[in-house]
Amino acid sequence: LKMKLKEIERTAVQAWSPATTHPIYLASGTSAQQLDASFSTNATLEIFEVDFRDPSLDMKQKGTLPASNRFHKLIWGNFGNGSAESSGVIIGGGDNGVLTMYSVHQILTSKGDPVLGQTEKHSGPVRALDFNPFQSNLLASGANDSEIFIWDLNNFSVPMTPGTKSQPHEDISVVSWNRQVQHILSSAHPSGKAVVWDLRKNEPIIKVSDHSNRMHCSGMAWHPEVATQLVLSSEDDRLPVIQIWDLRFATSPLSQLEGHTRGVLSVSWCQADPDLLLSSAKDNRILCWNPSVGEVVYELPIRSQWCFDVQWCPRNPSVFSAATFDGWINIYSVMGGNLEAQQKTQADKVSPSLPPLQVPEQVTQTTLIPPLKKPPKWIRRPVGVSFAFGGKLITFGLTKAPGQQMQQIYPHQVFISQVTTETEFLLRSKELQMALQSGNLLDYCQGKIQTAKLPFEENLWNFLKVNLEQESRTKLLKLLGYSKEELQRKVRDTDGLISQALLLGNFEGAVELCMRAERFADAIILAIAGGDNLLKKTQKRYFAKQKTNLSVLLSSIVQQNWQDIVCTCDLQSWKEALAILLTYSKHEDYTQLCDMLGARLESEGDAALSSDACLCYISSGNVERLVECWVKNHETSSPLALQDLIEKVMVLSRSVEILRGTAGPAPGPVLAERITQYASLLASQGCLAAAMNYLPSRGRCSRIWQLRDRLFHAQGENVGDQQPPPFPYTRVNVGVIKPAAAKGGSTLEGAAHKAGPRHPEKVGPKLRCLWLGKKEEGYWVYHQLPRESIERKELPPEHQALKTTFEGLVQRCSAVATDPKTRRKLEDAVQRLECLYEKLREQALSPTILMGLHEIARCIEAKNYPQGLVVHTQVVSSSSFSEVSGFMPILKVLMTIAGKLNV
Repeated sequence: LKMKLKEIERTAVQAWSPATTHPIYLASGTSAQQLDASFSTNATLEIFEVDFRDPSLDMKQKGTLPASNRFHKLIWGNFGNGSAESSGVIIGGGDNGVLTMYSVHQILTSKGDPVLGQTEKHSGPVRALDFNPFQSNLLASGANDSEIFIWDLNNFSVPMTPGTKSQPHEDISVVSWNRQVQHILSSAHPSGKAVVWDLRKNEPIIKVSDHSNRMHCSGMAWHPEVATQLVLSSEDDRLPVIQIWDLRFATSPLSQLEGHTRGVLSVSWCQADPDLLLSSAKDNRILCWNPSVGEVVYELPIRSQWCFDVQWCPRNPSVFSAATFDGWINIYSVMGGNLEAQQKTQADKVSPSLPPLQVPEQVTQTTLIPPLKKPPKWIRRPVGVSFAFGGKLITFGLTKAPGQQMQQIYPHQVFISQVTTETEFLLRSKELQMALQSGNLLDYCQGKIQTAKLPFEENLWNFLKVNLEQESRTKLLKLLGYSKEELQRKVRDTDGLISQALLLGNFEGAVELCMRAERFADAIILAIAGGDNLLKKTQKRYFAKQKTNLSVLLSSIVQQNWQDIVCTCDLQSWKEALAILLTYSKHEDYTQLCDMLGARLESEGDAALSSDACLCYISSGNVERLVECWVKNHETSSPLALQDLIEKVMVLSRSVEILRGTAGPAPGPVLAERITQYASLLASQGCLAAAMNYLPSRGRCSRIWQLRDRLFHAQGENVGDQQPPPFPYTRVNVGVIKPAAAKGGSTLEGAAHKAGPRHPEKVGPKLRCLWLGKKEEGYWVYHQLPRESIERKELPPEHQALKTTFEGLVQRCSAVATDPKTRRKLEDAVQRLECLYEKLREQALSPTILMGLHEIARCIEAKNYPQGLVVHTQVVSSSSFSEVSGFMPILKVLMTIAGKLNV
């Protein structure tokens, strides 16, 4: 990284193009009262393009113009920039009071006369120029004998004066417009005095003077943002300081910047960051100050050269230019870098015709210049915003406080806001919470029934409501369209006739009445009592009716084969099947039979029947199966859709608790995922306590435990009696296996080779882990083989689910895989997974890996293989190779195969 970006060899004064001009230009005008080695007295005005994309130090000359006299001061303004062709104007101050206005566009294009106007109103050299920052047509100039003129560039002939000349008459070294108030102008004299003028009153309003009488003023600048503050620099070697004045306390300087060892030659205040003030001095240094605290934040040694003018680039504030007395204009970066300086003697440049002086050539020196000590304002974030856990929005911004003292340290304010975006979701969630807390779920369900927009939704909430009531099975029958009272009335009417037949001993007549009444069970029983002939005749009539679905159902009723009803009934008549289960099945069988019927509706039925399966799961109280069925047929990604599901889940869960007297089982993977989503959504809306209430305190879902932990700590002092959630898995110590001894003993690697690569099954689990791991990854590591015999330990109960899940995945894939290559991979997987089980038995895996494996298993159970692969990548990237190389590769292969086979 180069510190010096550009350079031109010119004995000249300089001016940057305005911030609105693109590309960036730098104007140079031959300097008055300075001579180069050729003693030439010619004058030239040049414009260079500053292209920072070009890595060379050269600047491209874009325009040049011979000038009638040399320049004490150059300034570039926006005047005339309203037209597309215009690039503003350059004003040059010269000897004998000459003030010239040039058209930048004419210089760049060499078309027409670039001199727009010239005046000689001043009586001496014009050293002070400044454009008004609010009105680009207003120019202030200063020269000898306390002369200050205000020019309107639209009429560049008759100037105005800010007031009566200050006494005694002396030179004007600098003029500067206030950066906040457009009618305020200041001027400074070499004696150290500064005068502030109010152009509305045409008079000076305040005079600033240093009492030491050693302040030889060389520069002055207004604060970019604070209207009452300005700086004055002293060229006197006895007082090489920069004074900061506040006009509200004008009796003495507010503060003083002391760092230069010799007189200060120029200052430049960065308009993009008030905390950056450039200064150059006769001690051959350029310093950048933070005037607020008086600290030097950047230093550039320029060795044996005096820099008489430093200027920030208006468009790119990270660079500045420096004009030196040895005839160079350099452009530097305040972002630091290498500064290379090759010392050349002036004698070498006197004349090419003269023999060179015998002076030892100096070597190029390289200095590393550090960047600014703090980020400048233009690359600092002026504002910032970030969302935090719990729906908190953290924001900060720069507060502009005009008129404060510079050395005051302003506090930075950070605002924390609660953001809620889901108002309807929060309203419904609050209604559910109130119903759950009050226990008044019947009214809650009734409200849902009345506001239901679809018949299915109304029916579903009716089922949920009935589950909360007494004699729920009887009421469920009514919901299915069957009335027990009506059935009993029909039975009583028929019973009278049958009784008469039996009293008369007419078994055949009694059987006939039962058959007509479709009381097939009674008919069979009476037929048995009536003898073999009647039984055979009745059976024949019964089996003749087997062609109808109802006969199949009644046949199963006779035999009390409820499972046969569930497995063989016509799915269009699922309500009749559920009614039979409600009427006849035993309590201990009822739940399982309802779930079986629901599973058939899901797997064999159309979309409508698949949704009807939810009613079976509500009847059985199976919350997990209800969620699994619901998410297959309904969208749950939006907040309100998720609220729909959670409302049903919580009501059904509460009904199960009421029925059983205890809480239901821990949530399975699908329910756990939706519960976590719901709690996360509540948390994002600021409902931290409510979110915690929905998360179960049992089970081993890592996402639930992680969320519980975050919620616990996010609530701070508001957690009440809640205890921090425990770590969800047993913590294990990771053993360290030492390298094998150089002599004696055997190694796992050697044992594996004895078994042979074609027969990995002949080695033990540890050896197989090592051999298979090397085969997969091509890695060779030696471990010491324990001398004692190894007893095979039991798999820890908390990790048994891993083995069940992974082996089940292999079996599902093997059942449908037909490709020989895939089948070989699956066979290989059985062997490789033994490595994992062995590490689990030895408790040799870190908690992070264990949590990852359980998360992968949950993804496999939910058949979410893409998410499983994401978790797999996270585990591998955060673990050492030796820990996971034996089993993680095959898990990836398994999930990839399962995804392709869609099992």
